[in-house]
Amino acid sequence: MLISGLALGAVLGFVMQRGRFCVTGFLRDIFTQRSWRGFVALLIVISVHAIGLAALTSAGVITPEYNELAPVAVIVGGVIFGLGIVLAGGCASGTWYRSGEGLIGSWIALVFYALSAAAMKTGFLGGLQNSLKDRTVGLTSIHASLGISIWPLVIALSAVTAYFAVRFLREEFSGPRPVTLAPRKSGLAHILAEKPWHVYATAAIVGVLGVIAWPLSAATGRNDGLGITTPSSNLANYVVTGDTERFDWGVLLVLGILVGSFIAAKASGEFRLRVPDATQGARSVVGGIFMGVGAAWAGGCTVGNGMVQTSLFSYQGWLALASIAAGVAIAAKLWLKPSAPSLNDVPSTPSTTNDTAVSATAPVASAATSPVSLPGSEGAGAAGTEASPLAGAFAVAPVALLDRSVVKQEDGKLKPLGDGRYELDTVGAVCPFPLIEAKDAINKIEVGEELVIPFDCTQATDAIPRWAAKDGHEVTNFEQTGEAGWTISVRRGR
Repeated sequence: MLISGLALGAVLGFVMQRGRFCVTGFLRDIFTQRSWRGFVALLIVISVHAIGLAALTSAGVITPEYNELAPVAVIVGGVIFGLGIVLAGGCASGTWYRSGEGLIGSWIALVFYALSAAAMKTGFLGGLQNSLKDRTVGLTSIHASLGISIWPLVIALSAVTAYFAVRFLREEFSGPRPVTLAPRKSGLAHILAEKPWHVYATAAIVGVLGVIAWPLSAATGRNDGLGITTPSSNLANYVVTGDTERFDWGVLLVLGILVGSFIAAKASGEFRLRVPDATQGARSVVGGIFMGVGAAWAGGCTVGNGMVQTSLFSYQGWLALASIAAGVAIAAKLWLKPSAPSLNDVPSTPSTTNDTAVSATAPVASAATSPVSLPGSEGAGAAGTEASPLAGAFAVAPVALLDRSVVKQEDGKLKPLGDGRYELDTVGAVCPFPLIEAKDAINKIEVGEELVIPFDCTQATDAIPRWAAKDGHEVTNFEQTGEAGWTISVRRGR
């Protein structure tokens, strides 16, 4: 039965990769884009989970256990975890599936996430862990405190979720539709590995997989559903000590996520090994440590707490989710700033950095396929700005590509291409910076002028066209320029 963890994890990884499913992004968009659309996707997961787990519990198939609330541990751990997922560029599950896309920075974050979680749960930091976790207040679940069945809470949450999902869908389908890439495949291959998956459909599938996960896991003696932190910790313990008891259903689940996301990324042409420079690598290290320590204290990550415990209506789950959101809000304020300059800073002639210059008549895709220097060489500067004392340490940096090199703008400046067209090269920038910088740069060119944006962030294939449609800008070109590389041209509409 252990192999069911690998199989379900592979399906989950495939679904998350194709649906760009990222809880970090859902929470981050509340504070950076003032959008609750993604958060409603998280509510869909929770609601589907809640219905399914309540039904399984009522039928006696599963017997969830509730921990007493340790408020200080949950709040402090949640905030630290929220800071960490912004630094690492993804939450626990997001970091696993992005590793399958070839982001070496995510691999770095995973290593330090697993090691720090193991150190807190079973290692030398166990005393620190227990110092906060032992301070409980006797509360377990909301319905237990109210003395009622869980079903009224499940029905109320599902109704609220359905209302907001319908509301956002109506707004989405009644307004301008985002431009999508021209299909290169047909039939089932196009639907599975090319056509963009709607985030709400993806959320519903993730919720169903979460319901299926619990009885499969319980059949192996693990009384739990989806989870990332403890399985990652167990994997680190198994690799270091060889303790086979640590190699359980949950370990195979997270390994399956990696396998499934790799299959999805290869099938869709979105896999390429991308190696971070020293600055981005440092952010991944610190983010991974924050994630492991924070999740251990809080009793779970955005999956264990934010999807599973919330669906069980435990105090821990909802308090942890609120605390993680607070951490994301703090991180967004500190570090998520655009770096695009004003037009006064734009050079009057095309840049000739390193080996290649982009002429005024160059094709749109040229900037995404031209050679440039790798990190550490001249012109590979950071893309972040020093918005706080910590911003210098955690500024976003461009990412070197293992299999090809790309022209980076000198000092992050817009590059004029002629005829009212400007290039904003965001290749190497991690999510959400391609979108943040595009939104900033579009306001520094005139109405009717074009912004050409080369990028290699898979999430931006949905985020940038969606922003352009919503804000009234015209997408004049959108194409894939290679493995995990795209160029989009946006004409300012207002």
